[in-house]
Amino acid sequence: MTITDNRSGQSVQVPIVDGGVDASEWRKLLPGVWFYDPALMTTASTPSAITDLDGENGILRYRGYPIEQLAEHSTYLEVAYLLIHGELPTAQQYEPWVHEITYHTFIHENVRKRFLEGFHHDAHPMGMLVSAIAALSTFYPEANNISDPDNRYKQIVRLIAKMPTLAAACHRNSVGMPFVYPDNSLNFTENFLAMLWKVAEPRYAANPTLARALDVLFILHADHEQNCGTTAMRTVGSAHADPYVSTASAAAALYGPRHGGANEAVIHMLTQIGSVDRVPQFIEDVKAGRGRLQGFGHRVYKSYDPRAAIIKKTADDVFAITGKNPLLDIALAIEEVALSDDYFISRKLYPNVDFYSGLIYQAMGFPTEMFTVLFAIPRTAGWLAHWVELLEQDQKIVRPRQIYTGVGARDYVAMDGRT
Repeated sequence: MTITDNRSGQSVQVPIVDGGVDASEWRKLLPGVWFYDPALMTTASTPSAITDLDGENGILRYRGYPIEQLAEHSTYLEVAYLLIHGELPTAQQYEPWVHEITYHTFIHENVRKRFLEGFHHDAHPMGMLVSAIAALSTFYPEANNISDPDNRYKQIVRLIAKMPTLAAACHRNSVGMPFVYPDNSLNFTENFLAMLWKVAEPRYAANPTLARALDVLFILHADHEQNCGTTAMRTVGSAHADPYVSTASAAAALYGPRHGGANEAVIHMLTQIGSVDRVPQFIEDVKAGRGRLQGFGHRVYKSYDPRAAIIKKTADDVFAITGKNPLLDIALAIEEVALSDDYFISRKLYPNVDFYSGLIYQAMGFPTEMFTVLFAIPRTAGWLAHWVELLEQDQKIVRPRQIYTGVGARDYVAMDGRT
């Protein structure tokens, strides 16, 4: 495309490459003039080969693989390997990867006894998790050596492995139950469920259907392009911070209700509606601006979120074991009305992944304050994939510009002379 400065008549030709234009060409023509783009809604801050997201057509692919195929055939640890390494593992690669993750699930005793147990009994599990992730950097000071690929890999394994252990410990602390050590004979999700729910039995055996459902949910949440948490990860990582504090920054962003708290908001909405016969009035209130439809619409997706279709099928599998969540009928009624109403269709408001995930978590026994924690566990693999990518790209430290709108230059006035 050709950009012309009408003030001077100067022009510059800027090629469109991979759907984007290089801002450095703009700077040559108009130095000191900045793009004003609140929330970076039309700004691509980095090239990335990790996740391909086509929101107009409802397509999500990890490293080229459709999310539908991965959810049906893969496991979370296999997907984590794919995100980190760029390719699905062979059997010879997968076995040592799983072994390393399994045998790094234990956390230092001081993390548990002197740190996690120091939180107040009603501390939010997500607040505890964010703090615990950052604290790990003090237990592994060698993580600062981010230029060593082998050292980076060791920290990646540790983080992916220890996240379920930390998450379970945060939950157990919040409900006044003792810590449960990892069981290396169990797979990733079975081990997590055991650390959460084990009471007095010698060995906790998770229902395989529920463990698989959780694995599918972990796959669906493993990465999602340049969202708020990933952008935080890449911003802090660009300062060459170690992976623990970088991951903690991403988790802190996820802690915000506008990011990771959407499925919790759906549960609150459905609970407030209360019954199917109140759905029509609720929809009318939304259309009149007197309410908000949670779990519909997305910053990127302008069609049906592909993850929502997968999660809806997963919900059926879970409810066959746990019994149907009483809020499900309300959710189905809302979806049926919204998908046939021109008000929502014209605005491209379709269910997203959060609309049904909270119902599944609730049916499995998770309290709502754990929903964001469940989001953070699998997203760690995606965050770390982006952290490695930005280091390999030798990305400059993030430093956006601003458009200053404050007062102009003025002289200091002594306090007794101010009015």
